[in-house]
Amino acid sequence: MTCAATPVAARDPLLRFPVDCTLGQDCFIQNYVDVDPSKGVADFTCGALSYDGHTGTDIALISDAAAAMGVNVTPAAPGIVRRLRDGMQDQFFESAFQHPEGQDCGNGVLIDHGGGWESQYCHLRMRSIAVEVGQRVGLQTVLGEIGMSGRTEFPHLHLSLRKDGRTVDPFNATSLTYCGDTEQTTLWDTSIPYRASGFVSAGFSSALPEYAAVKWGQAHNETLSTQAGALVLWAQLFGAQQDDTLRLTITGPQGAFFKHEEILDATQARAMQAAGRKLHAENTVVGDYRGEAALFRGKVEVDRISATTTLKTP
Repeated sequence: MTCAATPVAARDPLLRFPVDCTLGQDCFIQNYVDVDPSKGVADFTCGALSYDGHTGTDIALISDAAAAMGVNVTPAAPGIVRRLRDGMQDQFFESAFQHPEGQDCGNGVLIDHGGGWESQYCHLRMRSIAVEVGQRVGLQTVLGEIGMSGRTEFPHLHLSLRKDGRTVDPFNATSLTYCGDTEQTTLWDTSIPYRASGFVSAGFSSALPEYAAVKWGQAHNETLSTQAGALVLWAQLFGAQQDDTLRLTITGPQGAFFKHEEILDATQARAMQAAGRKLHAENTVVGDYRGEAALFRGKVEVDRISATTTLKTP
């Protein structure tokens, strides 16, 4: 399996992370460039965090609410704005894609870096684009904000990098190298750790939460009533693979309160899992509760996340 990247030259751009967020805290990389030239899928590590024909890097926010508040996008490298599109509606409240044919990128900006290099920024928030065609932009120039315009199911920046019209993977730009090669040529100016899978968010609710509420960041309750009916721990994941093991545990004032373990039956780019226990007179104790979600691949722990809530009398 070879990477269909363009040969690296002396004038390759050095890329700056283009989103005003902190990886692993309020954003994460959902998809990488698909380097498999067949109908299969492989990211630059030979992992599965991509999809067939994907030509960019998807930097996702942890909730729709974060995007609605405004998260800036800046150029990955200096250059000149050559094209842009604005005015397309965001899909925050839509259950189906609503965009014209050929406009999957949604609102976006195309920057020419010289030497045949260009970068494209997709799915920007409607009316947030702050640059003009012909404008020279630097690393601190705000291009716009992350949105959900075009073909997307979650708020993210789709960043595409091209050299002479051909896709380049910024995580491994060396031509004709095998995915997973230890001598990858990154174009990023700082090291960006690879996360094949992990948790996006976690929280407590009194019942199985609606996924829309989880996506919006509105499903977690910092306090719950002792008469809520149940204490449920939920966790949102990305890059989960079939046969991964998910473990959910809740501890409270009297120690262990609940434990659930399951083997995932499907590979999913994004998923939400939840489990809990009904509240009744014998097990309901006011106080602080801590939930932990852990994801295992075989015997290796992939990621872990925690959340807390407080049970109170009404």
